[in-house]
Amino acid sequence: MPTASRHTAIRLGLLAAVLANAGSTFAEQTVSPDTAQQLDQGIARVESKVVAWRRDIHQNPELSGQEIRTSKLVADHLRKLGMKVTTGVGGHGVVGLLEGGLPGKVVALRADMDALPVQEATGLPFASKAIAKHMGKDSPVMHACGHDAHTAILMGVAEVLAGMKAQIPGTIKFIFQPAEEGFSEMPSSADAQRGAQAMVTDGVMENPKVDAVFGLHVAPVIPSGVIGWRSGPILASADTVRITVEGKQTHGAAPWLGVDPIVTSAQIVSALQTVVSRSLDITKEPAVFSIGSINGGSRENIVPDSVEMLGTLRTFNEEMRTGAKERITRIAQSTATANGAKAEVSFGPSSYGVTSNDETLTEAMLPALKEAANGKIMQVPKAAGAEDFSEYQQVAPGVFFILGVKPEDRPVGPPHSPTFDLDESSFPVGMRSLAMVALTYLENN
Repeated sequence: MPTASRHTAIRLGLLAAVLANAGSTFAEQTVSPDTAQQLDQGIARVESKVVAWRRDIHQNPELSGQEIRTSKLVADHLRKLGMKVTTGVGGHGVVGLLEGGLPGKVVALRADMDALPVQEATGLPFASKAIAKHMGKDSPVMHACGHDAHTAILMGVAEVLAGMKAQIPGTIKFIFQPAEEGFSEMPSSADAQRGAQAMVTDGVMENPKVDAVFGLHVAPVIPSGVIGWRSGPILASADTVRITVEGKQTHGAAPWLGVDPIVTSAQIVSALQTVVSRSLDITKEPAVFSIGSINGGSRENIVPDSVEMLGTLRTFNEEMRTGAKERITRIAQSTATANGAKAEVSFGPSSYGVTSNDETLTEAMLPALKEAANGKIMQVPKAAGAEDFSEYQQVAPGVFFILGVKPEDRPVGPPHSPTFDLDESSFPVGMRSLAMVALTYLENN
């Protein structure tokens, strides 16, 4: 996920109780006992490999759009498993195609590979010391959001399921995605694509067409090995909002000779508070709009020409998202006009739709998730953070769930922090959950 705010929201919301019998109201369709046994045996064989891959990727992190080493590691592994492998999808994306021995539907499993511009302070023996260019400047790099675990877990799932190829009724696509965290260099235009959006544009959900897609995200605020799920919206849409206010520069001692973009910007910020409080029906879904950056001016006695503001918009409903964008634009431009200034409003390049789990598919997969976690699942609340997994869900029904990785023996920092870490003993549950939902879907369709 690209922002710390979603992780805070998840953390605050994890007061929901672990469900003792979460799947009882749903059709108890899952894999056969023989298949479950084969999964467990395969997972036991690859568990140490998965830990080793995670540590290797953690020690050699790569920023968004720079995932050259990681994508090669993944592609080489998938080729050794005998899969048809496509590289360079949406940037450094890798897609492995496992065609089962029996005819059937097509399922996609997704993991993200990129790291963050964060300096690690975990003290781990495999801690990152990597430095890379971020927005033109040298920056330390760290897997502070668990994408190293996502990649390693899905590599493990690929190996386990490749060993069961003959009995799989259908096809499984393994999607290893770059650039989930956004851009590591300024894009050439507001329409620039990266991550899931770029992979979808490159046809990752076609040839063969994907019928259902699944993914997970680790969370160090949920007990290790517990799976968090939610039907419907689980993560918010997210739009970067950029507002540029153009005034007229003058001496600070004679402001009447110019147009003050700082005062205008202050009025715009105040007026924008009504977008959520007065313009959106928050009895339907919650929403958040925040201005996080204001830049303008060079010294105390000069009224500047312009001010730039940056903010973030989060919603759980696409209609509300559209309405909020229209209201933000109208307020900014009208307030600027009233002050004799001009305001330009743009959205992006970072933009994510609502991550919304298909209700029918979620209900059908709950028994598999429950079995994968030995009954330890919990219904999590909506979180105001965002994930570009939503791009895949716009093409095919999908379910995105949470894997608890909170260590019992030590405190760890939240995602996007220098002390973020996770409990590697949760990896078998992560592997089992992805494999179980894929096979359950294929065997029951």
